[in-house]
Order: sequence, then structure tokens, then C-alpha cells
Amino acid sequence: MAAGDFRLSDVVLDETIGRSTPDVEHERAVAIFDLIEENTFEPAGHPGGPYKLFLSLMDRKLVFSIKTEAGDDVAVHILSLTPLQRIIKDYFMICESYYEAIRSSTPSQIEAIDMGRRGIHNDGSQTLMDRLSGKIKIDFDTARRLFTLVCVLYWRG
Repeated sequence: MAAGDFRLSDVVLDETIGRSTPDVEHERAVAIFDLIEENTFEPAGHPGGPYKLFLSLMDRKLVFSIKTEAGDDVAVHILSLTPLQRIIKDYFMICESYYEAIRSSTPSQIEAIDMGRRGIHNDGSQTLMDRLSGKIKIDFDTARRLFTLVCVLYWRG
């Protein structure tokens, strides 16, 4: 373990929740792949990773369980989903519109929906960064990928 290696090397979603639609599962796989490829993840007060992140839902709360690659416990952060619920609901609605538009709409209509989808996703990512502030330092791209995974968990849960 190299001190100061503040990144995720693995992300595991709670599999007890079950699987979702092919579109959602594809989003999950891409988000995990992209997240592991490039991320900034610095738990407050810890000398360095890389880290394994276990994401789950418990009593309608989001659980970030962080371990070192060797399996040593680093931290567990439990966040209320309340500040994210409206954003996640809006994101699901616009994603449904987006997937429907891909099948039947013009490129300009798809682009307009996709711009709205990205805007809502950015709002959720910023909210997640704010909620993790003082607990885990992440950059915006890491927050975007984590927000996607939170949505997948929420969708399945």
C-alpha cells in the first residue's frame, strides 16, 4: 500500500437488492468501470489506499463502507437519502424519457432530453459531494459516477 494513494480500486454494490433492467445494469457496469479507471477518493484522516468501497442501502439510508485493499476497515459513513430523493426521482423520470426517445424521437429531441438528464445528474453529483464533505474528498467526475451507482441501488432497492 502506497501512502497517499487516494483512489478506489474496487466498488461493490449490495447484491442482496437484486438486478434491474438491462439499461440500468448497463449504466451500473459502465459507472463502475469508469470509476475504477479514474477517481479521486480520500477518506478524511486516513493516510492512503487504494480503497474498496461497498455501497448499500439500509433503512432508506446510503451506506459507504470503506476498506483498504487488504480488507482493513477504514470508515463507514451512513447518509440520509432525503436530500437526494427528489433529484433521484427526477433523474429516473428523465432517464425513462431518454430511453423512450432513443427508440422513437429525432436526434434533436434526444439531445434536448439528454441535456436535461445531464443537468439533473450534475445536481445529484454536487449534492452527493456536499453530503460527503468532511468525510470523503472526491472530485466531480468521481461524484458523477458514484451518483450513478447510488441511483442504481435506489432503483433496485
